[in-house]
Amino acid sequence: MLFVNLPVKDLAASRRFFTALGFAFNDQFADEKMEAMIIGPETFAMLLTEEYFATYTDKKIADTGEVTEAIFALGVESRRRVDELAEAAAANGGALSGETKDFGFVYTRAFTDPDGHLWEATHMNFAATQ
Repeated sequence: MLFVNLPVKDLAASRRFFTALGFAFNDQFADEKMEAMIIGPETFAMLLTEEYFATYTDKKIADTGEVTEAIFALGVESRRRVDELAEAAAANGGALSGETKDFGFVYTRAFTDPDGHLWEATHMNFAATQ
């Protein structure tokens, strides 16, 4: 299993944003401090309020307006789904980031969530690589 923990400023706004992108949540692992966004059968993004996130580390929380702490790449089933995610992000409080990358067998668009975390929607056509 993989749990990626992300600090967020407004937990309800983050849930609305990712719900608009089509993600579901596991409410068994939710309270006023965190939400468990389901990415896959054994993969979750744990959205934690900044205050709660800070209890897990002695380091400063990255200012995503200034630095990129990571790029969270989501493998999706089609180029169309890549476009849907990017456009939904831009329409729901996120922002597109950089140019669309089309390498034939890989198609990627990047966007930020309302907290500035950088995400990529990526479709890989493995048949085209052979």
